[in-house]
Amino acid sequence: MNRSLRCTLLASAVVVSLGLSAAVNAGGRPDLVLSALNAGHPHQPGELLVKFRDGSTVASQEAVRRGLGAQKLDTIRRAANASQGELVLIRLPRGLAVATAVRALQNDEAVEYAEPNWVYQHTAKSNDPFYITGQQWGMYGDATTPANQYGSQAGEAWQKGHTSCSNVWVGVIGEGYMYTHEDLAANAGKNPGEIADNGIDDDRNGYVDDVYGWDFYNNDKTVYDDFMDDHGTHVAGTIGAVGGNGKGVPGVCWSVKLINAKFIGQNGGTLANAIKAIDYMTDLKTRHRLNMVATNNSWGGGPFAQSLKSAIDRADAANILFIAAAGNSGTNNDAAPFYPASYTSANIIAVAALAKDGTLASFSQYGAKSVDICAPGVEIWSTYPVIGNPFGGYLPLDGTSMAAPHVSGAAALYKSTRPTANAAAVKAGILGSAVPTASCNGKVVTNGRLNVSGF
Repeated sequence: MNRSLRCTLLASAVVVSLGLSAAVNAGGRPDLVLSALNAGHPHQPGELLVKFRDGSTVASQEAVRRGLGAQKLDTIRRAANASQGELVLIRLPRGLAVATAVRALQNDEAVEYAEPNWVYQHTAKSNDPFYITGQQWGMYGDATTPANQYGSQAGEAWQKGHTSCSNVWVGVIGEGYMYTHEDLAANAGKNPGEIADNGIDDDRNGYVDDVYGWDFYNNDKTVYDDFMDDHGTHVAGTIGAVGGNGKGVPGVCWSVKLINAKFIGQNGGTLANAIKAIDYMTDLKTRHRLNMVATNNSWGGGPFAQSLKSAIDRADAANILFIAAAGNSGTNNDAAPFYPASYTSANIIAVAALAKDGTLASFSQYGAKSVDICAPGVEIWSTYPVIGNPFGGYLPLDGTSMAAPHVSGAAALYKSTRPTANAAAVKAGILGSAVPTASCNGKVVTNGRLNVSGF
């Protein structure tokens, strides 16, 4: 018997053994899942995320795993009570294709949806090798020295005395960041519920000694893994490098609290770990009452995943904005969605990249309905790790990954002077302040570029 036929028969056996009914409607988007698998989107071989329906019994959930011959690898989201269904990661038996398993489960009365463990990458593009030298144009404004009307206008806010966001937190999701960097150490936030290096999970969130955050890629407390976390370090510097210290670069916020959820490493990052990272930030806000206004998400590339959107929606319920890079393929996200930027969750701000001459970056993705605003994203100087240098260095990078943290910093700047503003109000403030820009007209929702001068 060939493998294809064997898999088909196995799937049929699953349907019979689980008593599936065509009357049961699948959650999620199995049509998009199957289409993405057919198109070859990268995912972890043989792994499947299964969200059980609320109200499903333990016995019915175990029957799903037995029917597939699958092994449970991890619980991605535990049920808050007995009536809620868990989100679990399972490994399929050899010979059972992911697509076959998805088809077999889409009408199961115990399963809300099943999705592959998609793999994501960060959205940066390298450039060749600060404020007073004319290099950090993304922070300039019309009336700064130096000046650039297409910058974020952060310099103009600073001139009015608004440099501090010290009472606001921003979560950095994606790569780790160098929290010991000379321009970042003072702004490295620490989990208030955790005692460093005592080997105890003090705040009982499931992670031991997660002082600066958690590394979901390596499953340890070390969110910074040397120079490999260059992208995350660059992102962190644009949001909140220390300003006015005579070193390197200032971030949009000269003082702010940054905390990290790393899930991307040298081989990208998985859907399962992305969900954990987002929920980690949501838990920090809801349980520890951190004044977290936003998370920065300079990553993407996977197809639609209901499990990821649900995690973003949970962050929305906690009043956390989800700032997302629009992508670097130069394409229209209205026509070909780029996730997570293209999800319809109310807390998302999707960001396109602008060059210093005011043109839309040639690589930047856009979308009149699905991308919200333009921000500086070409030749952006920021913090960067340097091999052998414990203080770190600086380097320019291109990408919508570099544009998104300008907006994350803007969210913190806005929130710092409007402490009662919820996520929707902060988003409205950012988008409502956009400056009409020819290159962004018809390309983004606001038809304009980031302007924080009034924040």
